[in-house]
Amino acid sequence: MRSRALLALPLIAAATVLAACGGSSDPAAESSGYPIPTQDVVSSVAVDPAAQALLPAGTKELTLGLTRQPGINNLPHGGEVPDGNPVGLDVDLRNAVAKALGVSWKQEIGTFSTIIPGVQNGRYQVGQGNFGVTKPRLEVVDFATYLNDGQSFVGSSNSGLTSVKTLEDLCGKKIVTGSGTTFQQILEKGVDQCTSKGKPAYTVQYLDDQGAIILSLQNNKVDAYFGPTLSLRYLVDKVPGTKFLGEYSTTVVGFVTAKGSPIAPAISQAINTLIARGEYQKLFEKWKVPTSALPKSEINPTAGF
Repeated sequence: MRSRALLALPLIAAATVLAACGGSSDPAAESSGYPIPTQDVVSSVAVDPAAQALLPAGTKELTLGLTRQPGINNLPHGGEVPDGNPVGLDVDLRNAVAKALGVSWKQEIGTFSTIIPGVQNGRYQVGQGNFGVTKPRLEVVDFATYLNDGQSFVGSSNSGLTSVKTLEDLCGKKIVTGSGTTFQQILEKGVDQCTSKGKPAYTVQYLDDQGAIILSLQNNKVDAYFGPTLSLRYLVDKVPGTKFLGEYSTTVVGFVTAKGSPIAPAISQAINTLIARGEYQKLFEKWKVPTSALPKSEINPTAGF
């Protein structure tokens, strides 16, 4: 479910457009269908004393575990323009939180499957990777929520799928998703929805390279991709031969910290201050996903699965 270096051809073309403008706003980029918004919605964010006071005394820097997201496949969550600078909603969110806390991030690159263990063992003080709140994760880390995302399906042109409302709609189909994700958990738990009714089970292929996933869809090697709603709605606008099949479920997403760490309450307080000041909403408006904004950040909300 994360962006990787291998890009489908339409996305390479988009990167070429962006390279010509050095990541700045450009009419060609806008008209190409691959707009990368560039307005500054972070630099004016002021420190929130209430949030800062919740951090350990003297905290000036926090170690943040991230995944690198080259290219633009995984926007609006995160991407990287040709000059190497990260862009995306998640980037703006973490930078706004740091400003409100009066700290800087010491960013360290990991993988999706290693960030939560890294938070547990103290390598990272905070982790960010579009981590949905789930019961198993709540047992090992704390969450400070910052947006709503979901689990959705995108189909290939020859899949025969027109919509997916239940997992039974996938019987006999080939599905691709990321390993170690909530998408994997849902598919593994739901496979008997087909076999219990005498239908052929769907099969699942696990790929961690977003470009390889896209190529599998375009080449009709798989029938559908199960991934994060925000990214998939962007994907179908960029990749010919794909269609959005529907959202299966929704999940609240958050920063992760060690169990009992004072950092999660500080982050949550900072987000709620950004909400109260109207700064948080501007981030979502910039990336054209206002319905994914939360009315309030919470610590460890109840998980659906």
